[in-house]
Amino acid sequence: MPTAPGTSARVSTSGAYPRENVPVRRSPETRIVDRDIVRLAVPALGALVVEPLFLMTDTALVGHLGATPLAAVGLASAVLQTVTGLLVFLAYSTTPAVARALGGGDRRGAVHAGIDGMWLALVLGVALGLVGWPLAGPLVSAFGASAAVSERATAYLVLSLLGLPAILVVTASTGLLRGLQDTRTPLVVATVGFVANGLLNAALIYGAGWGVEGSAAGTVIVQWAMAAVYVVIAVRAARASGAPLRPGASGVVRALRSGAWLFLRTASLRIAMLATVASATALGTTGLATTQVGLTVFSTLAFALDALAIAGQSLIGHGLGARDPDRVALVTKRLVVLGIAGGVLLGVLTLLVSGVLGPVFSDSEAVRSALPVVLLLIAVGMPVAGYVFVLDGVLIGAGDARYLAVAGGVNLVVYLPLLWWAGGTLAGLWAVFCFGYIGIRAVTLGLRAHRRGWIEVALTR
Repeated sequence: MPTAPGTSARVSTSGAYPRENVPVRRSPETRIVDRDIVRLAVPALGALVVEPLFLMTDTALVGHLGATPLAAVGLASAVLQTVTGLLVFLAYSTTPAVARALGGGDRRGAVHAGIDGMWLALVLGVALGLVGWPLAGPLVSAFGASAAVSERATAYLVLSLLGLPAILVVTASTGLLRGLQDTRTPLVVATVGFVANGLLNAALIYGAGWGVEGSAAGTVIVQWAMAAVYVVIAVRAARASGAPLRPGASGVVRALRSGAWLFLRTASLRIAMLATVASATALGTTGLATTQVGLTVFSTLAFALDALAIAGQSLIGHGLGARDPDRVALVTKRLVVLGIAGGVLLGVLTLLVSGVLGPVFSDSEAVRSALPVVLLLIAVGMPVAGYVFVLDGVLIGAGDARYLAVAGGVNLVVYLPLLWWAGGTLAGLWAVFCFGYIGIRAVTLGLRAHRRGWIEVALTR
């Protein structure tokens, strides 16, 4: 989006942040950028918080069945979230592509790019579901959990794979709407889906007596319903803009090409998460169950902070499409400030509620006793996490996926030895995760974002 009429650009494009001629008070450009960030981030915050609430609801409902079912859901969720997490590029490559086309005045091309992403998501979801069913048992067994935990986890995972195509279609559709500067519709769909998921899962887990399998079945039904809603929205957008509904071969290939580096970037994140879960498995059922609760809380907080990253992806992509480097630089600066402030706020909130979260998630006294130290470490590390998430969103929006992939490998080289060295206790595991892994990500992302001239490079992509 170009600078507002009647204002003048005060931003130097020599680096990530303005360095010259910036007044002490907020300039008109800064106020405009702040409003745009809030306009996109607030609805995105609601939608992103609702998404992990699906898992939190399942965790809370299943947690009252005992520590074994809770640990089982933790293992199965780790596998399923690895698959869906690796394919998050369906949203992360779609959002900036759509936003760039929109910023350049091509709404038809923007909608078509999103529809290509949805077709790709459907094909990948069906293929991975078919491949995943026979591998569900071996994947769960690889964690080395007890036979009882592995059996429950396999049953949960097999049923959950039925919803994989729907999950990926929802992911790509969300990227389309974010790129079109619409974060309100995903909020509405996610909220209705969350309420339906909670009610249906409670009925199937306890009312029908299906236990862990009821949790998976209810979530799959809701996921397909949400996917159907997004398909209707996409069809209407295509008809309004004149975009074709058929997939374009060139568009699908571009989506795959742009997503390849993001796939590797996300793979590094998932490897880190799986290594964390594997280390927790070695601590026994209580350690694994406590870590499942901790990861659920951390994921919820991360999604909340990621609302700013989503706004960044959309605004950075739009600014680059409009050839407005001054705005891109200012968006980056404001996102960093807001990301750190948001991390401080979420850390304080986590400390305030840490004493009551144990009974919410588990009936096990051992899990309740172990949880507070995990929550303390999460809370203290939140400001750094806020910095990390917003810069990740900025670089994704700029199309800097190759650097993100390379940095992800560097992060693992640092984190995995630290995890082996200090992950023998629950407190050590979480200290290394919150400060070692998140800390090295802050270093690698910060080095890139603070380099001089990165915006000019992004404009050439």
